[in-house]
Amino acid sequence: MAIIRKSKVIRGTGIFVFVKHIMEYTPVTPFRRTIDAVLLKHQQTANRDMPENGVNKWEALRELSAARVAFGLTDRDMTVLQALISFYPSPVLGGKDGGNLVIHPSNRAICERLNGMPCSTMRRRISNLVQAGLLIRRDSPNGKRYARRCTGEKIAYGFDLSPLVFRFREFCDAAEHIRATEQRVKRLRETVSLMRRDLAALAAYGEQIRPDLTIWDAFADKAALTARALRRKLSEEELLSLQQAFHLALTKAREILEPAETDETGTSVAENEQHHQNSQKEIKDSEQEAETEEKQKIRQLASVTNHRFPNLPLALVLSACPELRTYSGGEIRHWHELVRTADLLRPMMGISPSAWEEAKRAMGPEEASVVLAAMLERFSTIKNPGGYLRCLSGKAATGVFSCSPMIMALLRREAA
Repeated sequence: MAIIRKSKVIRGTGIFVFVKHIMEYTPVTPFRRTIDAVLLKHQQTANRDMPENGVNKWEALRELSAARVAFGLTDRDMTVLQALISFYPSPVLGGKDGGNLVIHPSNRAICERLNGMPCSTMRRRISNLVQAGLLIRRDSPNGKRYARRCTGEKIAYGFDLSPLVFRFREFCDAAEHIRATEQRVKRLRETVSLMRRDLAALAAYGEQIRPDLTIWDAFADKAALTARALRRKLSEEELLSLQQAFHLALTKAREILEPAETDETGTSVAENEQHHQNSQKEIKDSEQEAETEEKQKIRQLASVTNHRFPNLPLALVLSACPELRTYSGGEIRHWHELVRTADLLRPMMGISPSAWEEAKRAMGPEEASVVLAAMLERFSTIKNPGGYLRCLSGKAATGVFSCSPMIMALLRREAA
């Protein structure tokens, strides 16, 4: 028995005609197809009230394409969904004037819009979209897709696009999460690449000054194997593991190379002190104690500010930047002496105090001083030293800068 919603009378030529509007029923089960709990869940989601503003269909497709992996979809699935969306005439889905969101193209029309995709492939892709809850089948009693009008009201059977409206916020959140993850992995990959390059350069330098150690071969092999691994698409966990391993290796390499220079200096000073008188020894001892206290203060300040020293030996920096000794007023044996020399050199190079402070904040005083020494070697080719230093500071603030390539390039130029 039909349920009558309302009736109205049309006056004809002596005949009263009653037009009955039958209450519309929304089918739940697809025609000659099985149904499961997932489809019923998607049906319940689509029974909510439509948002007032609606959703732009192309924006929904763009966000869903960015987050397709989270919903188990492929690029071919998104191509079929794009073709189906194009059959909806309005650019906005839903809203106050959205109307019915059921589209009813034939299989032939869909395949033509997909540039001749086989019908079997198209049906498999549509099945994936239905299982993912992005489409809902509204099949007619005979399974055909069509639309008809009954007393000015359109009744359509086909594919319901309403899930694209209801789940739009879910698409946006998933796409934003995936974009943030991709950016994080990209920056992590750049950091690992820079650390690998530094380790390879330090291994080559360490083999020259300390050939008695076999650890340099292990460092060189690790850098070579990582270069091969970086050709693949590594996960975030694998990149984090590589970053931690490189951090330990670089720290160990620096600890090996730095004391070698300090020991040589101490030995030469001890040999020279044997030829001095006792009064001169006392003076030098007092100078060494003052220097030791100053060095301890510098280290304490470095630990408080929590910045790291460059992953390069100081001797390697001085050998690559011989011009620095012209302005140092003496021998540079420690990092704080390099920083003091750079502070004196900065105004001579035309770098403003604000640019220099920004560089020291982004890189650390020691690495900023190394950059300044490298710029001094190429000062004739740098048109705007202050702007160039600010550009490097911006890269250092994002964690994608290392001073090692500048020093290695100067060494290669000197060798050539």
